[in-house]
Amino acid sequence: MVTRVADMSVDELKWLIQETVTQTITELLSDPDKGLELRQEFKMALNRSLETLKLGGETISADSVAANLGLTW
Repeated sequence: MVTRVADMSVDELKWLIQETVTQTITELLSDPDKGLELRQEFKMALNRSLETLKLGGETISADSVAANLGLTW
C-alpha cells in the first residue's frame, strides 16, 4: 500500500520526517568498518608501534603531523 503525503495527518508527517532524519544521521555517523577484522599485517604494525612506545619510543603530535602536511586545524 502506498501512502501519499497529502493523505497523512500532521503527526504522521512529523513522525516520517523524524524517522528519516534519525536514520540519515545514524548512517552518517556510524562506523562503516564495524564488524570487520583487521588484516594481520596491520595488527602486527599496531603491536610493533605499541611495543616501541613501551620501550620509550617517541610519539609525534597531531599538530606536528598536520604542520608537516601543510594542514591547519
